[in-house]
Amino acid sequence: MTDIRSPASHLLHLAWPLFIALITQMLMGVADTIMAGQYSADDMAAIAVGVSLINPLQFFLQGVALALVPLVGNAYGSGQSHKIPRYVSHMLVVVMTLSLLGASLHWYLPNILEWFSVPENMYPMTFEYAQWMLWGLPGFALYQVVRQTCEGLSITKPTMIIMLIGLFLNIPLNAIFVYGLGPIPAFGGPGCGIASFIVYWLMAIITFAYSKYADSMRAFKIWESSSIRLSQLILILKLGLPISFTLLAEVTLFAAVALLVAPLGTVQVAAHQIAINFSSLVFMLPLSVGMATAIRLGHLHGEYNPVQCRATYFSAVKITTLMSVITACLTVAGANTIVKIYTLDSHIWPLATQVLFLGALFQISDAIQVVSGNALRGYKDTKWLFAISFASYWVIGLPLGYCLSLTDILLPAMGVKGFWIAIIIGLTFAAVAYTTRIRYFHQYYLNHPTNL
Repeated sequence: MTDIRSPASHLLHLAWPLFIALITQMLMGVADTIMAGQYSADDMAAIAVGVSLINPLQFFLQGVALALVPLVGNAYGSGQSHKIPRYVSHMLVVVMTLSLLGASLHWYLPNILEWFSVPENMYPMTFEYAQWMLWGLPGFALYQVVRQTCEGLSITKPTMIIMLIGLFLNIPLNAIFVYGLGPIPAFGGPGCGIASFIVYWLMAIITFAYSKYADSMRAFKIWESSSIRLSQLILILKLGLPISFTLLAEVTLFAAVALLVAPLGTVQVAAHQIAINFSSLVFMLPLSVGMATAIRLGHLHGEYNPVQCRATYFSAVKITTLMSVITACLTVAGANTIVKIYTLDSHIWPLATQVLFLGALFQISDAIQVVSGNALRGYKDTKWLFAISFASYWVIGLPLGYCLSLTDILLPAMGVKGFWIAIIIGLTFAAVAYTTRIRYFHQYYLNHPTNL
């Protein structure tokens, strides 16, 4: 009994601050949308376009930085903490270089916005918002380096606290720069970009100060100077790029689905948006456990402890499966109420309720695959992440969804429901593929622990 509870208690102890941090991060985006929307509909639309341009860059940077979790965790677990400053310094070089390249896109913003055919009434706001967000990328990158280092050391509460500070700063700064205050003029939607720029850099400074001066971090001396070696940069890119491309595969899939659903009309688009928004909110639960799994397995892998690795992974699967079954049942039971919270248009309710039922099934497959994918990340086995995610989303999910939703090739065209059925099939494939890889990994690990 103790062997089963112990891994679960470790995971939940790590996961709950991560869950609060993830929800807080979502609320920052919600606050931007609401406050820009209160200024004008054009400003809210401009922010939405700007976010769609900046989000892939942020996901890419975050994905690379996530490689620090298994690297740091493995070094700490194996008693080689002296390697941690080396990993941090090399990761800092990589992500800061990438973030500066991203910021340099400022010079090409007019061409990018023209390529996306941004309407004239939205162009000035989108341009200003995007440029502020691009200038904030280096601050965002620095924050991610320190955050992932802390999480690799199983120190997750600072992430939660700093994200809460970010939210509490973001809302008043939005109010000041969106609506104006005293000598500060009203910038409208672009004011959200100014606020985010300030918040990113403040969060970076706070996390840097914490990592340098906090008692729990001082012993690791993560900012010790280290000579830069090409082999270490390659190692970081080898681990980080597959994580980045995995995140981008999922983000771009849902962006593509939204574009393909758009011609089907308002009801279909609204039903899809309600389902994906609610599912994204619920997804924070298994995602936080998945992130905790990567952290814990990084340590146990470093300790060469295959028995606890297996126990931790299976505990994570049980926790997230139970969570997803409960949330799926609650989603089905409360579908009508959930839909009515999102919209007062009764024409949307029937279809949105049906898609939300599919969203309930989506939660179960998504929970298993996110835990298994994060387990591979904890094992530093990232080469399979992108291959499996690309196959599940872009080889299976999108083509099958297109056939089911927009054509009569397989069945009479099902509209937006076809995309959701296809995505569930794709996620189920990912869950099976990830767990198959992990099973092989565990078998190999038991026989060759020092080779990994």
